Amino acid sequence: MTLTLTGCGTGAGSDDDVTLKLIAADYGDSRSNGSQHYWDELSRAFEKKNPGIKIDVDVYSWTDVDKKVEDLVKDGHAPDLAQIGAYADYAAKGQLYSVDKLVTVTTQADFTPSLAEAGEYKRVQYGMPFGASTRRLFYNKKLFAEAGITSPPQNWDDIAHDAQLLKARGVKMPFALPLGPEETQAETLQWMLSGGGGYTDSIGKYTIDSPENVRTFNWLKENLVGKGLTGTDPAKLNREDAFEGFTEGKVGMLNGHPTLMKQAAAKGIDYGTVELPGSHGKAKATMGVADWMMAFKQGGHRTQVGKFLDFVYSKENVEKFSGSYGLLPVTTSGSQAMLADDKYAKFHGFLKQLVNAEFYPANKTSWPLVSKTVKAKMGAAVGPRGNPSGVLTDIQNTADTTDQTAE
Repeated sequence: MTLTLTGCGTGAGSDDDVTLKLIAADYGDSRSNGSQHYWDELSRAFEKKNPGIKIDVDVYSWTDVDKKVEDLVKDGHAPDLAQIGAYADYAAKGQLYSVDKLVTVTTQADFTPSLAEAGEYKRVQYGMPFGASTRRLFYNKKLFAEAGITSPPQNWDDIAHDAQLLKARGVKMPFALPLGPEETQAETLQWMLSGGGGYTDSIGKYTIDSPENVRTFNWLKENLVGKGLTGTDPAKLNREDAFEGFTEGKVGMLNGHPTLMKQAAAKGIDYGTVELPGSHGKAKATMGVADWMMAFKQGGHRTQVGKFLDFVYSKENVEKFSGSYGLLPVTTSGSQAMLADDKYAKFHGFLKQLVNAEFYPANKTSWPLVSKTVKAKMGAAVGPRGNPSGVLTDIQNTADTTDQTAE
């Protein structure tokens, strides 16, 4: 029973006049649906049930939120809770509560297993997933029909063949390949997985310059970029611009996440999605992405933070947040509720992939620098003068050096 009680109160009066500070990221695409509205409503509902605990939430854009938390921690004013992009650095410095010290066993057991594992640092969970997505290949049905393509691609040969047909029909960007500075690390991992590789092996060692990864990016350079099938220099194309091109009917195919469905539907684009094609069939896995909730020890409000987190991760609240922002639930109960609801039918393909999805190595303190290096170098690797093998080796060397320093 000890574990079950760790997220519960420690006696009468323990919650008197406590204000919890939460710094959170904004998932909205306009002021009217910004995350501040979600958190304000959730906080008021929690405070009604727990009159001794107040929740003070500040929401920042993704451009600013990680830096904001970093600065607060450096200045000795860590928030009680942060919902941001990475947790490992704080876990490594002993600044976070482990999840089992916060929430009930029921709440912790409800996290989707692949996500809970991705939240572990040295086999202890410190990061609680908050908002997840997987990737699928999106294609424009109208452009496909006009080019005489009767079914979506199943492998790389199909991608190259279909892209040639789309180009012949005058499609500006047959396959959008966003390897610009915004989110290169995501597009890179998707292609690594579809070629049988990845950033790391099964024991967490970096394998960036593996033969599989070298083969993948050589294929991209020669068969898509080299033949003019990406429509523009991938090193200069950001994901946001690729998505916009798709919603304007200028892109035939691209890798995308659930949010693109809402954007495409709003512009009247008739689209389809399929699992990521691999070199000889379906990719071995899709990429999963999760953002993270973490609780800092500095304020000492473990009991009250635990109560709030149990409320945040209730089935109803998880489903409401996910549905509002086009994301996947991070709990088993939330996932089951979404799968049972026809209202979310278009999400079901993405959601079914979450169980076996592969994530960034966010549990490594070296990952932020490795990710930054990937953003800086991978786009040029597939360009006319690019050298995929050389670039992957450079990134591997950076990863190895950083890993050794970090450990």
